[in-house]
This record gives sequence, structure tokens and C-alpha cells, in this order.
Amino acid sequence: MNELIKNTEEKMIKTLGVLERDYKSIRAGRANVAVLDRINVDYYGCPTPIQQMAAVSVPEPRILMIQPWDATTLKAIEKAILTSDIGINPQNDGRVIRLAFPPLTEERRKEIVKEVKKIAEDTKVAIRNTRRDALEKLKGLKKANSITEDDEANGEKKIQNLTDKYCKEIDSMAGDKEKEILEI
Repeated sequence: MNELIKNTEEKMIKTLGVLERDYKSIRAGRANVAVLDRINVDYYGCPTPIQQMAAVSVPEPRILMIQPWDATTLKAIEKAILTSDIGINPQNDGRVIRLAFPPLTEERRKEIVKEVKKIAEDTKVAIRNTRRDALEKLKGLKKANSITEDDEANGEKKIQNLTDKYCKEIDSMAGDKEKEILEI
């Protein structure tokens, strides 16, 4: 049973890690290298992340600079950025690509906050699904007479406590991200 609870907690921690990565990739008005994480460039027929093809830096707070190691990939990187959903037009000077992050409008901030809340809610659903799966396994152990009713009740309580803990953590992360977006 302890193994089941340990595995459940590990799954919940991984779910929080996914949430953290998603939040890092949300564009919040400042240059952030993580916005490029989900963009792949067609490099000789193979989808390749930009960070594996170029040096990415932040020379100014609102500018991201991409300097490809192979100059022939400049157009492919530019095309990948244009077709992505980050909403920034790349500026290509023949050697590097610059992404200028415009200041966010109030309307855009509210849209991003809605997106942050939706991602948080989806993550809570994933946590609850993990809880459901763990509780089903616990019931299966009880049916097989591997554990007692008291063990089952204790296990359910521990799993619920984990669920509550990680749902609070999700709320905290969402609140921090909302604050970051609205304060910029």
C-alpha cells in the first residue's frame, strides 16, 4: 500500500512539473526563452527544437535573439516561428533573428489569465484522475484481501491529503502566474 501511495505522489509531482513548464512557455510581455520550447524547425526533414540549432539569448528585457549555428537554417527557423502560435513576427537581418515582445494590452492580459486558469483547472483534473486510479487500485487490494478495511481507510485518507496538497499548490502557482501577468 505504501508503494501505491508513493507512486501516486510521484505522478502528482510529475503533473505539477508539466504545469510549471506550461506556465514558463506562456508569453507574459517579457522575453523568455521558454516560449520557443514548443517550436520545432524542419531541419533536413527532421523536426528539431530551436535550442538545438541556435544560440538563444535575451539581450534586452523585451527582445529575444536567435543566432543559428548554421546560417542556412535562418529561413527555416523564421518560418517555424511564423507558423507557431506565439504571435510575434521575427525580424531577420541575415545573421540573427530578433523577436521583439510588445507590451501586453489589458485585453490580452485578461485572455492570458483565462488561459492560466484553464491550464490550472486541467491540471487539477489530472491530479483528481490520479487520485481516482489510486483509489481503484486500493479497492482492488481490499477485494483481494491484501489489506484490511482500516488500511484501505488510511490509504484513502492519505491519497485525499495528497490530492488536497497538490491542488493547493496548483492554485498557488496559478495565482503567482496571474500576478506576474497583471503586474507587468
